[in-house]
Amino acid sequence: MQNKALWTRMKERIAEAWKAGRIQRNSRITYDVIWNLFLFFLLLAGVGIFFAAGAGAGYFASLVKDEPVRSYDSMKEEIYNYEETSSIYFADNVFLGNIKTDLYREDVKLDDISPYVINGIIATEDDNFETHNGVVPKSILRAVMQEATNSETKSGGSTLTQQLVKNQILTNEVSFERKAKEIILAMRLEKVLNKDEILEAYMNIVPFGRNASGDNIAGVQTAAQGIFGVDAKDLTLPQAAFLAGLPQSPSAYSPFTNSGERKEDTALQPGMNRMKQVLNRMLDEGYIDQKEYEDAIAYDITKDFAEAKPKTIDDYGYLTTEVEQRAADIIAIQLAEQDGHSEKDLNNDNDLKNEYLDKAERDITQKGYQIHTTINKDMYVAQQKIAKDYAYYQPDHWVERTNSDGETETVSEPIEAGAMMIENSTGKILSFVGGRDHDKNQVNHATDTKRSNGSTMKPLLVYAPAMEEGTLQPGSVIADVSKKFSVPGQSAWNPGNYGGTYHGLVSARKALEQSYNVPAAKAYLNILDTDPASKYLEKMGVTTLTEGDHIQPAASLGGLDYGMTVEENVNAYATFGNNGEFTDAYMIDSITTKDGKEIFKHKSKSNKVFSPQTNYLMLDMMRGVLDSGTATYANSQLSNKNVDWAGKTGTSQDYHDAWFVATNPNVTVGVWMGYDKQDSIQTSGMGYSQRNQLLWTQLVNSATKIDPGLMAPSASFKQPDGLTKASYCAIGGGKPTDLCKQAGMVKTDLFDVDRVPTKADDSLIRQNGKIVLNPDFVKANELQGVSVAQLFPNNEKVQKMIGKASGGSAAAKSDDKKNTVKTSSGAPLPPTNVQKADKKLTWAQSKTGDVKGYRILQKQGDSFKQIGFSDQSSFNLPDNDSTYQIKAVGKDDKESETITL
Repeated sequence: MQNKALWTRMKERIAEAWKAGRIQRNSRITYDVIWNLFLFFLLLAGVGIFFAAGAGAGYFASLVKDEPVRSYDSMKEEIYNYEETSSIYFADNVFLGNIKTDLYREDVKLDDISPYVINGIIATEDDNFETHNGVVPKSILRAVMQEATNSETKSGGSTLTQQLVKNQILTNEVSFERKAKEIILAMRLEKVLNKDEILEAYMNIVPFGRNASGDNIAGVQTAAQGIFGVDAKDLTLPQAAFLAGLPQSPSAYSPFTNSGERKEDTALQPGMNRMKQVLNRMLDEGYIDQKEYEDAIAYDITKDFAEAKPKTIDDYGYLTTEVEQRAADIIAIQLAEQDGHSEKDLNNDNDLKNEYLDKAERDITQKGYQIHTTINKDMYVAQQKIAKDYAYYQPDHWVERTNSDGETETVSEPIEAGAMMIENSTGKILSFVGGRDHDKNQVNHATDTKRSNGSTMKPLLVYAPAMEEGTLQPGSVIADVSKKFSVPGQSAWNPGNYGGTYHGLVSARKALEQSYNVPAAKAYLNILDTDPASKYLEKMGVTTLTEGDHIQPAASLGGLDYGMTVEENVNAYATFGNNGEFTDAYMIDSITTKDGKEIFKHKSKSNKVFSPQTNYLMLDMMRGVLDSGTATYANSQLSNKNVDWAGKTGTSQDYHDAWFVATNPNVTVGVWMGYDKQDSIQTSGMGYSQRNQLLWTQLVNSATKIDPGLMAPSASFKQPDGLTKASYCAIGGGKPTDLCKQAGMVKTDLFDVDRVPTKADDSLIRQNGKIVLNPDFVKANELQGVSVAQLFPNNEKVQKMIGKASGGSAAAKSDDKKNTVKTSSGAPLPPTNVQKADKKLTWAQSKTGDVKGYRILQKQGDSFKQIGFSDQSSFNLPDNDSTYQIKAVGKDDKESETITL
């Protein structure tokens, strides 16, 4: 039994052992199979990965095969070749604003950027910026997987370096090819620029949405100024966080609309949420601590947003447009010269000129030029307000125009104005008025509008040239009588005077002061064969003359084919203020690049036009225009009466234009008024010339208040050597004789020492015991048929004294018996029947002979000030409400009793 039991146990043990061995064997087999399978699949995966990597590398290589190997220098140049807005400056480096462009950007150095915004950009856009070599592989793989699986979450895979490459070297095209090139170039760029250089370039090119004017902006400095009104270096943490969030979606997160208005609260919320995300990232990355985070989160950033403001073009429309045009002209010439073309080539080829102007205009909007002008900001701003608010333009008139639909409509057109102020010695344009309101009319009436300059032409083309040619002096006597002028090859010309009256024998000085037309026409025809238009007018900067303007007698009265601009007219008059030397006017003082390199600097050049003697004589004659001539009203309204002003009024044919231009030893100022569609500016009330003169004085007075040293020099024009006072006979202009003295016609004036009358005057002779006009004098001056009364209309003594000359004029037997009353004092009797109505003063002439005219004064404060002088029997008043005085003025300047009303 024991053996059996033993045997049984042995069998059980053997069975257990066999069973255990089989399990172990089976386990080993299973393990071997699984291991081998693992190795197989691992090998298969490795082969797959290797194959995929090879295929990927091949695909990547195929994507970038056409990308050229860029040199380091070319890459650096492309990175820094970002558009930057050009800026305009007033004189003395006073910032005006930016030139209008599609994208505004201002360059800034990294050291001038707040660390807050730098850290915010890095934390949000590229937290591995300091350590990567241009790309972050895991970020690229993540982006690829998201793209391949069409994931709703797109985290992006671009570093700041890649974004810089995309913006400056490549395009915004969404494709694997562009991405592949971006990766290659980003890695290469990291070898070209250091981290600070990359970061600085990025901060200057990245877009930030819109500013408070609604402009598209790029670059952190432009964003800081445009959104918060501060420099990039002064950004607070909340402000910096808000800006750092904008590049991800500038239009969505921007606080301003494209019109510059602040978005509604709901529209602002995405930008606010984005700012909080930036602050969270800055906290996570350790750039700020918990307290800074909490304070920034709680801060109301909306109160820091800049107030909406108009664009520079709206603030200074006439000025910015003019500066852009002049700067483009300068840069176009420089670009052309770089390509081997001259300025003359451009002027002779409009297509070539337009090509370079287009290039210049593009450069101005993209290259960040700093354009410095000569314009005095305070004067310019004050004068724009005066021109806009001026109360005496008088009514609009109605004109027919064709609208955008091709229909004819009747619209109201206002009188426009243009003005210019130039420094005589340098040619600097200190200020100008382009029009009444740039929003309503963009035409620059100071620089672009060509109009007849009327009698302001007389000093420029007639009297000064005639004195320079030696044919005339201030005391030269000219007959102001009706006359038809015949010029070979042209129709007869019969110029008339204002009011249709004539004044007989007058001096050139008198003719200029009172703006008589016939004497000017006669003086011009005496020198027409010398071509004074070329010899003098064009030398004073007038560029708009035609061939006909050189030969037409009407040019002497401003009758040009195209006319002149206000700038040209004032520029020419500045010659008189600069001792007879012309210095061309300019507005652009210098142009520098964004790096401060000066590419243009104006250099003034002066050219002699008139001798000092001629120039001073002309100034002295024009002084009389303000003292007792057609501009006495302007003189009466000046705030500083001690300034030596000399000038001339002007009116064009049919009263289409009113002018006044005057110069003092420092500056020249001119003003024009007229309708764009030419029409008469005559109205009831204040006369057109007075309205124009009053605007002139308001502009001058405002500038004088700003810079009295410039506008109101204490020194007068200095009389040069070579001039002397001398007497002459006011009939024939020669050296006075006893007969001339008996007639009471001896006068004194200023002469060039070489032009003093030395030949005895032969206008009078004694015939049959009577003093008569010399027939030879009458014939030589073409006065046949002209009565003595016409030659001496206001001088009864001469009329009665002169008898009838054989072959000459009619005897002077006056039909007017009323102007015979004498006074014991020698002063004239006052005018009679003086009346004031409808802004007009009228009177009956004084009954005393030899009355030169009538002085009109207006009560201003506690005293009366002269506002005009008239040799007629009426005068247009500024208003009916003031108190006025009038008194007659005799030939010896004695005044009558005063009539007050």
